[in-house]
Amino acid sequence: MGLFTKDIKTMDDLLLHGLQDIYYAEQQITKALPKMIDKATNRDLETGLKNHLEETNKQIERLEKVFEKLGQSPSGTQCPAIDGIIKEADETAGDIEDKTVLDAAIVANAQAVEHYEICRYGTLIAWAQELGHDDIVRFLTTNLNEEKAANTKLNTVALRKGVNKKASTAT
Repeated sequence: MGLFTKDIKTMDDLLLHGLQDIYYAEQQITKALPKMIDKATNRDLETGLKNHLEETNKQIERLEKVFEKLGQSPSGTQCPAIDGIIKEADETAGDIEDKTVLDAAIVANAQAVEHYEICRYGTLIAWAQELGHDDIVRFLTTNLNEEKAANTKLNTVALRKGVNKKASTAT
């Protein structure tokens, strides 16, 4: 089902499609994060990515509860946006030899993922509220808050923990 196909006729259909999109995205992220963790050399970055991998698994569990509350089986629909973000991250990481520059790239790529998720969860919350699905809003809000916190932690690693500074002095 494409985003603007005849299969989406109602706002409920649109909400379900959005949930399938983020469910797929979270699944792909659990596959991509271990690669980022393996390439990271900054200890704070590595620890943060490991913690977020655990959070992502919990987010998937919450999404499964959301599907259950809506009387749906958890399922994903391919998301070209997250696939593209992950592909770009893989390609960028493969092109960088200097480990300090690679850490800065990993932070940037991880933030691209977080921003995508923040956007999706914010929209899903608004739609769920509009449709009166208050029983799923708290699950989605918890996921959104974790994504925002992950983005803030990435900012801290980049700016206060010195990842960007070390990368800027690489030769």
